[in-house]
Amino acid sequence: MPKPLLHRPQMQNNTPLHAAQTQQQKQNAQQMDKLKLDRLLRKPRSKEYMQVMRKLDVGGHVHNQHKVDEIVDAIRNEFPDVEISGILFGIVSPCCLGGSYEVHTIDVAGQIIEHYQVGQILPDGLERARSLAIHGGYDFIEVYVDCCRAVSADGTVSVIPV
Repeated sequence: MPKPLLHRPQMQNNTPLHAAQTQQQKQNAQQMDKLKLDRLLRKPRSKEYMQVMRKLDVGGHVHNQHKVDEIVDAIRNEFPDVEISGILFGIVSPCCLGGSYEVHTIDVAGQIIEHYQVGQILPDGLERARSLAIHGGYDFIEVYVDCCRAVSADGTVSVIPV
């Protein structure tokens, strides 16, 4: 005669309903992470960060890797809780070198600072920030995967969807 089981062993619930709940929980967690990230990136930029960004047109940064590294470090220090290189394409700002130079960029991944002339195409999605940098009245534009964040002289941030 079979022995009755008094305590049924707990089985993992692999039903389609459970899988759907697990997937929903993952999506909710990702949305919460995105909301936290969005709040963090909307915060006004620090005075130190703003000062570093304003020094870009002084010159000498293009051929001095140590200076470029300092600028990239300032960007990373502004967002210490975020792996910024995965979401920030770069920064575009008006160029004051004169002549036909219009904007300059910082490519965080490649750690490159480059000045662009009128009509010269900006790489890697940075072109979408060019007109904002030239005509928007902002100090610089941070170009992210999903939006641009225009930073005013006082450090306030405006989010421009793409």
